[in-house]
Amino acid sequence: MIGKLNHVAIVVPDLDAATRTYRDVLGAKVSAPQSLPAHGVTVVFVLLDNTKVELLHPFGENSPIQGFLDKNPSGGIHHVCYEVADILAARDKLKAEGARVLGNGEPKIGAHEKPVLFLHPKDFMGTLVELEQA
Repeated sequence: MIGKLNHVAIVVPDLDAATRTYRDVLGAKVSAPQSLPAHGVTVVFVLLDNTKVELLHPFGENSPIQGFLDKNPSGGIHHVCYEVADILAARDKLKAEGARVLGNGEPKIGAHEKPVLFLHPKDFMGTLVELEQA
């Protein structure tokens, strides 16, 4: 069901510093920051040949990742994102298998302007999983 790894997301306490590290120290291509108020984050994508790294920083007072930073002040890996061909079919199959879809179970539009869903980490060996329709 899952396709390629779309990205690994890392929560960072300082988005500008993290961007400079990936761009200037590691020599990676990075996108411009993109604020996603509906998701409560600002993102920068580190563009690699075979995938991306998503740098996440809280946006707004109700950011869902602020709690992550409160517990992990230095930041850290937040989730992995896999592509699926049909997000609704994937959701229905996963729910039938007993997996929990976070939120109301309906896809939201993500940073790539494609539908996304998140799966409960307790169902996936402690890893928050994002699915994105390819």
